[in-house]
Amino acid sequence: MAAFPACGTMVHVTRIVIIGGGPGGYEAALVAAQLGAEVTVVDRDGLGGSAVLTDCVPSKTLIATAEVMTTFDSSYEELGITVAQDEAADAAKVIGVDLGKVNRRVKRLAIAQSHDITQSVTRAGVTVLRGRGRLGGGGQAVDGSREVLVDAPDGTVQSLRADAVLIATGAHPRELPDAQPDGERILTWTQVYDLEELPRELIVVGSGVTGAEFAGAYQALGSKVTLVSSRDRVLPGEDPDAAEVLEDVFRRRGMNVMGRSRAESVKRIGDRVEVALADGKVIEGTHCLMAVGSIPNTAQMGLEEAGVKLNDWGQIQVDRVSRTSAPGVYAAGDCTGVFMLASVAAMQGRIAMYHALGDAVQPLNLKTVASNVFTDPEIATVGYTAADVECGKMDAVVVKLPLRGNPRAKMQGIRDGFVKLFCRPGTGIVVGGVVVAPRASELIHPIALAVDANLTVEQVASAFTVYPSVSGSTAEAARQLHIRKRVESES
Repeated sequence: MAAFPACGTMVHVTRIVIIGGGPGGYEAALVAAQLGAEVTVVDRDGLGGSAVLTDCVPSKTLIATAEVMTTFDSSYEELGITVAQDEAADAAKVIGVDLGKVNRRVKRLAIAQSHDITQSVTRAGVTVLRGRGRLGGGGQAVDGSREVLVDAPDGTVQSLRADAVLIATGAHPRELPDAQPDGERILTWTQVYDLEELPRELIVVGSGVTGAEFAGAYQALGSKVTLVSSRDRVLPGEDPDAAEVLEDVFRRRGMNVMGRSRAESVKRIGDRVEVALADGKVIEGTHCLMAVGSIPNTAQMGLEEAGVKLNDWGQIQVDRVSRTSAPGVYAAGDCTGVFMLASVAAMQGRIAMYHALGDAVQPLNLKTVASNVFTDPEIATVGYTAADVECGKMDAVVVKLPLRGNPRAKMQGIRDGFVKLFCRPGTGIVVGGVVVAPRASELIHPIALAVDANLTVEQVASAFTVYPSVSGSTAEAARQLHIRKRVESES
């Protein structure tokens, strides 16, 4: 465990240097500027970072197109919609996707979002330097400041002095030695947006959040998808009931889900790829997407020389106010591995600046973080989980309410999904929840508010909901949880 700087006399901080322009970096810059600091952001690829340029914004834009395709394909007949078909054409080709056009839109929106962020940051008075930042000089100077060296694109090196430094350099896709991406047939998730044609047979290696999202999206767009998972099920880190629903949906829609199948190598042979599995099987496709985790961007930054401790995976160790083990150095976002979400990175960055600049600060509480998997259906979670209850970390009463009985869900042709709530058995305080549904990312918010504000199931149940609405299932789950809590407390 890293030893973090002890609290003591507050150092007057006026100069802030932020290395990395992702959510952790640019949100921190805005806060620091608002609090009156002189702020410089050193960024290499464009403000917004991978979240905006190659990860979150692009993938969710691609998924938005896939979502339209899935919604139409899965419900148009039930809802009474007819499709005029060309008798000379295959019905399956009447509705299709121009992937090149989709990807051009993806890139256009990502660049526009990065531009908007840059404008906001510069309007706030922040200086943005293009280049690669690293800590210099090893330790602190006599005046307590830190040196940051900026390697500019033209080869020059600029030296900056800072009273506090924030490292927010993100992460990049992990690559396997025997599955090297070529950007054409063997791809990382940052390279898929250069494709002009839809992969006919896509093999996705990795069944975590990234792998599941892309597998579902390309299946909806029209690819024949094989999902290779080294674990027993897809999304091993998510709620088991939610993962089971998603895997059932994937299989029902024609996806080949291969559980307990570890990929050992990927080779390109002409316009085909071959994925060799640990059990000796070889599967073939036209493309392979590698989604096997990420590596923090912390190498060759002078961190350890400056006293910043890293864990075995190269992630920066931080406390709940984003401090590293080196005085005056903070870190935020994926380079810390705390909770790899843009919202968490942004909060870590803000907290770091509040702390560094002496403002009131609330330490990071991961049990109030709402997260979402953008598959179809979506999976949204907040607070304590089924695993926490099972292992005894949290004593809770649980209710799961399938959506198939919800009136609005019936109207919209929604068959898959549920609302699950967790509450304390004595007080009835809501401590967690899971929503599996279309737009679960929107439906989780009232549960997140309940967790954050320590509301009881009685308070959630008594709040008015619109009828008919899918969110009505949250209130109904709270009502059922109230009854179950009473029964279990009396038994």
